[in-house]
Amino acid sequence: MPPVLESLFEFLFKYKPFVFARGEVVLAATAGSMVAAGLLLALAVPIVRQYRAIGGRSTPRSRLALAVLRAAVVALGCFVLLRPSLVVATAVPQQNFVGVLVDDSRSMRVAEGGAQTRAEQVSAWLDPGGSGLFGQLEERFRLRLFSFSDATRRLEGLEELRFEGLRTNVGRALEAGRQELGGVPLSGLVLLSDGADNDSSGLTETLNGLRDAKVPVFVVGVGREEFARDIEITRVEAPNEVMQNSAVAADVVVRQRGYEGETVELLVEDGGRIVSTVEVTLPRAGESTVVRATFVAEDPGPRILTFRIEVAEGEMVRQNNALETLVTVRDEQARILYFEGEPRHEVAFIRRALHEDGNIALATLVRSAPNKFQSLIVDPVEEFGGEHELFGGFPKTREELYRYSALVLGSVEADFFTRDQLQMIADFVSQRGGGLLALGGRHAFAEGGYAGTPVAEALPVVIEAPRPAAEPWYAEVDVVPTLFGRSHPVVQFGASAEESAARWETMPPLLAVNRVTRIKPGAASLLDGNAEGLEEAQAVLAYQRYGAGKSIALTVADTWQWQMHGDVPLEDMTHETFWQQMLRWLVADVSGQVRARLGRERFAPGETVAVLTDVFDDTYLAVNDAQVRALVTGPDGEVEALDLAWTVDVDGRYAASFVAEADGFYTVSVVAEGREGPLGQDVATGQATELTQEFFGAEMNRELLTRVAEETSGRFYTAANLDELAGDIAFTDGGTTVTEVLDLWDMPIFFFVFIGMIGTEWTLRKWRRLA
Repeated sequence: MPPVLESLFEFLFKYKPFVFARGEVVLAATAGSMVAAGLLLALAVPIVRQYRAIGGRSTPRSRLALAVLRAAVVALGCFVLLRPSLVVATAVPQQNFVGVLVDDSRSMRVAEGGAQTRAEQVSAWLDPGGSGLFGQLEERFRLRLFSFSDATRRLEGLEELRFEGLRTNVGRALEAGRQELGGVPLSGLVLLSDGADNDSSGLTETLNGLRDAKVPVFVVGVGREEFARDIEITRVEAPNEVMQNSAVAADVVVRQRGYEGETVELLVEDGGRIVSTVEVTLPRAGESTVVRATFVAEDPGPRILTFRIEVAEGEMVRQNNALETLVTVRDEQARILYFEGEPRHEVAFIRRALHEDGNIALATLVRSAPNKFQSLIVDPVEEFGGEHELFGGFPKTREELYRYSALVLGSVEADFFTRDQLQMIADFVSQRGGGLLALGGRHAFAEGGYAGTPVAEALPVVIEAPRPAAEPWYAEVDVVPTLFGRSHPVVQFGASAEESAARWETMPPLLAVNRVTRIKPGAASLLDGNAEGLEEAQAVLAYQRYGAGKSIALTVADTWQWQMHGDVPLEDMTHETFWQQMLRWLVADVSGQVRARLGRERFAPGETVAVLTDVFDDTYLAVNDAQVRALVTGPDGEVEALDLAWTVDVDGRYAASFVAEADGFYTVSVVAEGREGPLGQDVATGQATELTQEFFGAEMNRELLTRVAEETSGRFYTAANLDELAGDIAFTDGGTTVTEVLDLWDMPIFFFVFIGMIGTEWTLRKWRRLA
């Protein structure tokens, strides 16, 4: 209830809504008052009946209204004579305990607008020598002080507060306070916090427990709900792992107050080196804007990327202008199978584009004639037990296909494959988590008879029924990025978005022989193709997530024109750049049979870090009986061995943990073995460092704090009404209490209602000229 309405309620009804909510309304009439009420009720009958004989300008309706008003006055008088009262339980002074929990995290250091910090404000409220909150509570209760951030600890005095906590968990703090005071008569808990809860796991369970135990929480909100002037990088969404030399896109969420419409510069730094710069026009106050920054991940290993906006004049919080994220750049080789149904230039030029790329191993299989194939292998023969990698043509089993991270399908008709192979290709994406790229060609998409097949279901475009053979369709289309595609790294050909857009305007047209205009719900289009006479644009490049993997459709047939067209300079690298970026994107996020990760990629020194690993067999079914071991290498080179155990609740998932004692990078190497031999290995990386997350979203979180109070039958306070807390907490059901009966018969509301009804009756009588 707003403070104004709450004050009005207290004026009219003597007590605050909170007190009414804690008590029960009863009638405390004595024998004398009951007799008086009975006499008044008996006199009401003749008084009301006299209106039946009134003449003048009265009507039956007006006489009824007068009778009802007179009866209501008598009824109100009878009710007051019966002495309505409020029965409440109140705490016995100095017989009950109150736990005071103080937020000791770093966000309490915020000084809003040059005023005192939140920490200084709380310290003043809890000054034992003053007349503030601490003194008011100490008059009625025995106090126990606690500090909390990522952990909760008992305080002997306020001088132990440091306001250095790196993370806040309100739920864990409340549960710790309840457990600590579970053996004493407890009237309630007092929570002083800004509500910047960035680790809210378990809060719902804690609040349910407090409500069941009848322990109310009286919450004091600290700080402003809205900063007057502040720019904050709220969130950065970037891939956790990328292949070396991949184009990386990071979505940066920026929010502001007080700087609407101004232009600032977002800098992306890798080890102090600026790798990207983006101009940002700040949105309206309180709103967020998403900025996409693109850059190339050149240096292998764990990289700390800093996304930063210079501090503007007058900002209230400076620490939230920069946000760091960990991206691991892997110098490894991804295996891709490219199957082409007919000899064509596209094969040679794609392989040429990847000739010196050590991170992409492209195994190519080309059907040169019916049942004849030309293959270019990648791996040594012994890797597959002495058999040629593509000896029998296209893989016939899941084990063979799932050895690859991605599959490129060229101009090959659906009838070439068996029904099981078509399903296997779809499962390769959805179950194995691989990447699928379908290229345009005479025997691709609808022209290849893929409509209605499992492969068509996996692709991001809608495949229509094939055209009659006598009516082939083709068009030379000018390829342009869509609005969404302009910021996607796979179609970036310049150091800036403007340079890339200028390059696209000069690109030669490409040939499309498959009419594709519609993409599926949930898919995204990156490139469109336009040509004279086309009513709808050709969907040239589109993608979607499909199950655990990703599928891409590139519906043109001759990207090699970007290398060999007469308008393209000999030294131009657009074609090479496009395919290197395309295939890196195709295998991005594709994992092997063992997938290791840490519960958090960045954590505080001394924190316990979870190691989670998913394990699959060679058909990518979860394995629950594997032996999974990990070696944790710390920043000082020391190695700790871990045995991971199956978590039971998730098939194929294993877990263990370690303590990150020192600052620096931690490398976790995981190896899994099944009954029949090794299943695979993986590496996860994390960093122990001083965290700054307490300064993000640092405005007072009224919604969370109010929820804590309401769900435990407590109350929420700010500095404006803090003086009411000590009096409110006395009305409690917990601890040692006595029952008090509070008079309600003399509430001002009764007087105003009585005067209102008498005045209304008098006005109506005068209007109708009644005696």
